[in-house]
Amino acid sequence: MAVRVLVVDDSGFFRRRIVEILNADPSIEVVGTAGNGQEAVELAASLSPDVITMDIEMPVMDGITAVRRIMARRPVPILMFSSITTEGAKATLDALEAGAVDFLPKKFEEIARDQEHAKEVLRRRVKAVGRRRFSQPTTSTPAVATSLAAGSRPASAASPSGRSVTAAPPAIPAAPRSSRSVADRTPVQLRDFRVVLIGTSTGGPLALQKVLSELPAHFPLPLLLVQHMPGTFTPAFAQRLDQLCRIRVKEAVDGDVLTPGLALLAPGGKQMLVEARAGQQRIRITESAPEQHYRPSVDVTFNSAAAVFRGDALAIIMTGMGADGREGARLLKRCGSKIWAQDEESCVVYGMPAAVVDAGLADRILPLSQIGRLLAEGG
Repeated sequence: MAVRVLVVDDSGFFRRRIVEILNADPSIEVVGTAGNGQEAVELAASLSPDVITMDIEMPVMDGITAVRRIMARRPVPILMFSSITTEGAKATLDALEAGAVDFLPKKFEEIARDQEHAKEVLRRRVKAVGRRRFSQPTTSTPAVATSLAAGSRPASAASPSGRSVTAAPPAIPAAPRSSRSVADRTPVQLRDFRVVLIGTSTGGPLALQKVLSELPAHFPLPLLLVQHMPGTFTPAFAQRLDQLCRIRVKEAVDGDVLTPGLALLAPGGKQMLVEARAGQQRIRITESAPEQHYRPSVDVTFNSAAAVFRGDALAIIMTGMGADGREGARLLKRCGSKIWAQDEESCVVYGMPAAVVDAGLADRILPLSQIGRLLAEGG
């Protein structure tokens, strides 16, 4: 059965272009188009598409408001098109907070190496998110979603460090339960590790927010985060996580020292490595090689961590397309480190975790709701 898509954009030229690209794949069917958010809300209700592609800046009703209304009435995977600017990054993060599952640059030359590859990336992304089935949102209220979309903090309790703690992010899409999904409530002993590594892609921004917001300010280990994201997005994303979490979060820069309770986010477009220098573990930021498809790459960071921490790392692979992180997890596992994978049911796209599970590398397969809690309890 073809994935049914609603295309939303105020530019008639861009709508026609997306329709042409998507309809070139026989496993995708564009069932409708809309020129503004209000039309999108109405068509989403009447057409019941499997996926919606959504622009952000539109007349009558903007894309963020449309996402919020669609998700409140009938949740459906929404893929945002975003400008690769600082303001575009902030607006895209607002759209993800409102319930969108992923985003792509609106300029195709910024998606991939060439036009044909960019078209294929779009088709693959639409098919990947379109295979998910959403449950009704249960983890946030409209008031929380509205305040987050506006870029302000919702009402929250103060942590011991004075940093605010927010309500849980919007619902994660649900899929039929897999026999590979194993809920393991055995406490983790963080004293057995020296670092926590987390790799993620599609669906990762909200998944990371969910996990990190559960950690206490005094979390005893440093964290390294690798999220597939453009370079103009990672500063805003790190800043937002820092505002929402009790631990500290920042975009990594060359020379950063790994510190307990500090999460370092790999900068988009580059590679983040960890190395031992003068008795300390420090970050080294490098340019990406032409053959490195993911920038940043989970494998690159995990491989460097294996050389420094050997068996003392806890690596977690969460929602995302592809298999980035599998080979790095394999090396870490060979050194004696532990590997966790997010389960299929709670993933937006069960690609990266599936690659780790299918390779027999996962020590635990956990729902998203347990990952942060187990880490918080392990200290």
